[in-house]
Amino acid sequence: MPRLVRLYITQVAIGFGLAGVFVGLLLWFNIANLWHLVSHSDKGILAVLILWLANGIVFAGVQFAIAVMRMKDDDDDEPRGGRRQPVMRRDYATIPVPANRGQAVLPARR
Repeated sequence: MPRLVRLYITQVAIGFGLAGVFVGLLLWFNIANLWHLVSHSDKGILAVLILWLANGIVFAGVQFAIAVMRMKDDDDDEPRGGRRQPVMRRDYATIPVPANRGQAVLPARR
């Protein structure tokens, strides 16, 4: 079996295991009165199964994404250098403007 497929299967199994723990904790701590709803309904087992499946898909995707992002690439360890482009700096010209304090400048009449 290829290494990537093996990695995917193990991470999905870990994700569904974490989802099982999460759903179990939801029921154990009776979050939003979930244990009462599940235990007093004839469709409670189906609801728990769907909750575990939906959370398992999310947890498995996140677990696999974390595993892929943590994969180490040995090519990125050493600096490669390269040509650096010069940074263009703007030098603004200062233009002196005489200030007429307290006097409004009116346009000239013709």
